[in-house]
Amino acid sequence: MTHDDRDVLLIVDVQNDFCPGGALAVPDGDTIIPAVNRLARSFAHVILTQDWHPPGHASFASSHSGRSPFDAIEVSYGTQILWPDHCVQGTTGAGFHPKLDVLHAELVVRKGFRSAVDSYSAFRENDRRTPTGLAGYLRERGFERITLCGLATDFCVAFSAIDGRQAGFDVTVVTSACRGIDIDGSLGRAMRSMSEAGVTVRAE
Repeated sequence: MTHDDRDVLLIVDVQNDFCPGGALAVPDGDTIIPAVNRLARSFAHVILTQDWHPPGHASFASSHSGRSPFDAIEVSYGTQILWPDHCVQGTTGAGFHPKLDVLHAELVVRKGFRSAVDSYSAFRENDRRTPTGLAGYLRERGFERITLCGLATDFCVAFSAIDGRQAGFDVTVVTSACRGIDIDGSLGRAMRSMSEAGVTVRAE
């Protein structure tokens, strides 16, 4: 496939803590890295997202007495799944996987750095109101089409893809370069939601 200066690849959260051995490992998360690297070589323009939580983040189960990872609680902006402490700012776990080879990436979008609100999407915090500024950046750069890959399909990839569509971009998710967590059917729900939002989903 030929890409031009209206195309950008958005690589989502390919970080140590989301890979095997990490604090919130996505099953087989590291197996996508060769596919991500191949995909990146076909794009002149690449953006990375990076989960970047302060210690004691509100999405961590350890911040809530008596709660365990993967419990769900209600917060001001809706239901919040509680996670193991992960991608804490400045830790090895928050770093990009060492085999990720995208030196030509032009921007790193950090998310989840506000202590009281989680952030799955590259475009908006989970309160669905606070923007990251990515949409404005993409428009100013003249990008029209976004291709997504990374971790995890059913959370940060899907939220970013749907928000990208709502922001007016053409969005494609390459599933061979993604892996999901699949908590209680979350992967199937995410795939349906992306389809309903007009996201193109392709295997390669």
